[in-house]
Amino acid sequence: MDVRGGGKEEIHVLLVAFASQGHLNPILRLGKCLALKGLSVTIATTEVARERLISSNNISSSTTTTDAVSITVDFNTCIHLEFFSDGWNLYGQSSGLDNYMDCIGKFGPKNLSILIDNWSQGGRRKFSCIINNPFVPWVADVAAEHGLPCAMLWIQPCSLYAIYYRFYNNLNTFPMSEDPNMSINLPGLPLLRYEDLPSFVLPTNPFGSFPKLLSDMFKSMEKLKWVLGTSFYELEKDAVESMAELCPIRPIGPLVPSILLGDEESNDIGVDMWKPDETCINWLDKKPNSSVIYVSLGSITILSAKQMKELAFGLKKSKRSFLWVVKPSESPTTENEGKLPTGFIEDVEGQGLVVRWCPQTKVLIHPAISCFITHCGWNSTLEVVASGVPVIGFPQWSDQPTNAKLITDVFQTGIRFRPDHDGLVNEEEVERCITEIFDGPKAEEYRRRGLELKEAARKAVMDGGSSDRYIQMFIDELIAQDSN
Repeated sequence: MDVRGGGKEEIHVLLVAFASQGHLNPILRLGKCLALKGLSVTIATTEVARERLISSNNISSSTTTTDAVSITVDFNTCIHLEFFSDGWNLYGQSSGLDNYMDCIGKFGPKNLSILIDNWSQGGRRKFSCIINNPFVPWVADVAAEHGLPCAMLWIQPCSLYAIYYRFYNNLNTFPMSEDPNMSINLPGLPLLRYEDLPSFVLPTNPFGSFPKLLSDMFKSMEKLKWVLGTSFYELEKDAVESMAELCPIRPIGPLVPSILLGDEESNDIGVDMWKPDETCINWLDKKPNSSVIYVSLGSITILSAKQMKELAFGLKKSKRSFLWVVKPSESPTTENEGKLPTGFIEDVEGQGLVVRWCPQTKVLIHPAISCFITHCGWNSTLEVVASGVPVIGFPQWSDQPTNAKLITDVFQTGIRFRPDHDGLVNEEEVERCITEIFDGPKAEEYRRRGLELKEAARKAVMDGGSSDRYIQMFIDELIAQDSN
């Protein structure tokens, strides 16, 4: 399809993603949206993701060379995938997230630039625009070197975008020391306490690379011609409007599996980097409607042995059926980190099922699911919004505390675990929250509100919906600038 008509050359967009599942999936789904609108789409990520992408069910390798792998994603659209080196194999692969961020920041720009040059020299359609995400902000500099406009896909809530923009540009007062009694009042957001703020703006943040990355980006927003968000307007109206005069963000989501938005399952373009255990669906099929607690804390979070024990015993004491995803730690710092208490699986036989990974989309839409205990990662938060399921938040770091605040105070679809003075969510708190979400005075309100937002999410992405209009606006501006 030619988006400009008259036989003119197609608009060709390059999307660049950080190589983690939570970053790749929004980029892939944006790529699909643009391709269905008639644009030519190429997605580039680092070689770290190569094998995991190829081994997933819905992506197959079409060509292999000594320099790169070209992959075609066939979902009634054609999206081309390219890979570039992050230099990790040359950097010594010393452990730690900060080291990896330093590495990709050093080697990524050069290797992405080579990819762009090779693409252009191959006689293929030149890129009209590059879209990055916040964790590869140097892509904007690469785009400028090649004379290309750059957009950013913000993969956290619009509310976080507003917080970071105001924090790194010193527009509002934030805590300079650990003060649990401090509150922050920002336009378009509920009153935030210390515990509600993203961890990267707190003085206790242990990572050096992320605050620097975010600071550099938010102080240099002029490098970006557009900012797109994975949220949708009706979900975060006040936060979106609070940024309209400062640095606008256009929500084009929710960028979630298409089945959550009423489409056929086969139309989704997302990937799982770990093989899901499909047997859990058969287990759910045997459970009554709205009877099962789904527990998943994402692909990164690994709980301490003590916290695992408290969560496990709280689930057991609730006497409710539960499905719990316990992904083994790839590099535990202690022997029992992330592990269940000895004998727990045998003790809860018939009540609970523990799996290493699951097909989350299928689980969330299953009629047996009653609530979701989640780490409040933004992708999972959007998925639970689109599925209409009530939530118990168990945030850990990054944007998750703020996402939990949004769930309780803005979306009003659930509650949040409250740690004790030692920072531990004990088994009594787990049991209390489960009782509240099932039978508490607001239980029916959480369910009703969840269904309202589910319907709003579907309307946003329909033809003429708010997100559809924002995407079309972006495409129209691309066409206009490409014609000049």
